[in-house]
Amino acid sequence: MANDSFQERTEKATPRRRIKARDEGKVAKSMELNSAAIICLGFLSLYTLGPTLAEQIKQLVAHTMSNAPVIAASDPTFVKVFSDAMLRFFMIMLPVFVVMTMIALGVNLAQVGFKFSSKAMEPKFDKLNIVEGLKRLVSMKSLVQLVRDTLKLIVVGFVAFKGIEGEFTSFFDLPDMTVAQLATSMGRLALILAMKIGAIILVIGVLDYLYQRYEFEKSIRMSRQDLKEEYKDTEGSPQIKARVRQLQREMSRNRMMKAVPLADVVVTNPTHLAVALKYEPKKENAPMVVAKGERLIAKRIKEIALAHNIPVVEDKPLARALFKMCDVGQMVPMNLYRAVAEVLAYVYRLRGKVLS
Repeated sequence: MANDSFQERTEKATPRRRIKARDEGKVAKSMELNSAAIICLGFLSLYTLGPTLAEQIKQLVAHTMSNAPVIAASDPTFVKVFSDAMLRFFMIMLPVFVVMTMIALGVNLAQVGFKFSSKAMEPKFDKLNIVEGLKRLVSMKSLVQLVRDTLKLIVVGFVAFKGIEGEFTSFFDLPDMTVAQLATSMGRLALILAMKIGAIILVIGVLDYLYQRYEFEKSIRMSRQDLKEEYKDTEGSPQIKARVRQLQREMSRNRMMKAVPLADVVVTNPTHLAVALKYEPKKENAPMVVAKGERLIAKRIKEIALAHNIPVVEDKPLARALFKMCDVGQMVPMNLYRAVAEVLAYVYRLRGKVLS
């Protein structure tokens, strides 16, 4: 028989396997989708907030220039001026940084959902293995990435060139524009190019995401041996479960045997079956089966009954009916009342009791 470790992984991953892979940081994710979203939405946000940001930066520069003599006299090194200006600049650009961060987080959450995994941040020293590194370098995944990146570079370069080429005629008007007009024209051109490039990267990203999902599903496939091992881990070993059931049966049997000395009568087949009955008129409405068994257990029940002077009555039809219809701890059914009452009446006459 072939070694189980060499079995092909042809089975779909179980939910437990998927959760384990997710805990390890293994998910289907495309960085191209992130890039496309950041380029498109980021430039759109920057273009929308551009006039406001430009006005605030203009005021900052104007304030610094108009107060330059006073600033130079109080701080010749301009260290405080520079630090204050940078702080204000970052505060002005803060909305853009927040928007870009939200875009990046939103795209990641849309792809993989929210899951913090510390295992994904753990150092993987196996990546320092030169042999394994060469294997990854010449793998199918690396080839696909090379083709993807080359295709992206060619297409993005072509789209950018065509976009700029279409604006060549407007470039001759740039020297005659004011600074504000020039900034608006350049901003519009940047936005057009960004949206076109973003759209191309978005298409590439969708295709890359589908490929990443295919590779992810392939990487978490399981062999039949993996399924067996997982079943053992979740459900327990069949040998252990059988042993537990055996112990449970033995405990139940011991409890049952301890109840035999308390019985009023044991009805037998006579050799194959034995059913011990107990009747307490003040507590129960009908007799109760306190023990039953067949073959060796039936023999043991009769031995205990005889040892404790419990009457043993042979009644084949009644013994078979009780054994088949009643479980231990269960009341005798109504259709057997008459037959059981006759047996108990016989036993009570022997003992001088009265059947209530």
